Amino acid sequence: MQVDPDYHSRTHPALTSFADEVCATLARLIAYVGALALFAIVSLHFWDQLQFDAASEPADEPGFTLALRSRPVFAVSSLDPPEKSESYEIFRHPDGGRKDVFHWSSPGEKPVAELEIYRPGGEFDPIEPRAADLAARMAVEASQEGQPELEAAGVIESKFGTVALLRHPGRLDTAKSCLGFIKHFGDPALQISGWSCQGTTLVARRSAIGRMLDRLTLLASGNEPRLAELFARAELKRSGYGPAKTVPVDWFTGAENPRLRGPL
Repeated sequence: MQVDPDYHSRTHPALTSFADEVCATLARLIAYVGALALFAIVSLHFWDQLQFDAASEPADEPGFTLALRSRPVFAVSSLDPPEKSESYEIFRHPDGGRKDVFHWSSPGEKPVAELEIYRPGGEFDPIEPRAADLAARMAVEASQEGQPELEAAGVIESKFGTVALLRHPGRLDTAKSCLGFIKHFGDPALQISGWSCQGTTLVARRSAIGRMLDRLTLLASGNEPRLAELFARAELKRSGYGPAKTVPVDWFTGAENPRLRGPL
């Protein structure tokens, strides 16, 4: 019996087709698994990037909150007629800052004057413009249009020394402009600021600010002897603003904005 020599070397076509299908299926499976692995790697990369960006963004820092249990440290005596009511609020910051804020207003109306005594803590940023916060407070409370800047409006002399006056620029009637003020002390760290819309003329409003500062007194200094010393020295310089007293007017402290001064 003669045996075909090619019998053992030939493969059945069905087996060849099956082997090709298996190889093709394995190739597709490997490509699919590779695509899934690539997608997982890219997703993990973006997730890590989002986590890093979220960690890099500064968290909202806690601000000043109303301190209902804090005791008053300051007082302002006999500033307004009886129809003006006075409110006194104390705000504290987690980093140690404290703000004692006075407002004066008629019943049911917006405040006509404000006085803030700020004793900074760790939250204080010396780079931030001091007039920026005052400009915002004047815009909201005094019903004025918000302005990014305040312009100089002269100075007055008080028991705390010379105090710079400020106002919003662009007022059509400067005689009716509300006036703001800022007085900063280095030792002790203290800032006295506020604004007043009292009076019908700039001279009257300058005088109102003078009376406000003149009648600001310290009730208790706690463990801050430098604060007590500052107010004790200021009392020796009390100017004695009265209801009818006005601030002396000259080229430097005049009611109009000094010509040599620009926006602050």
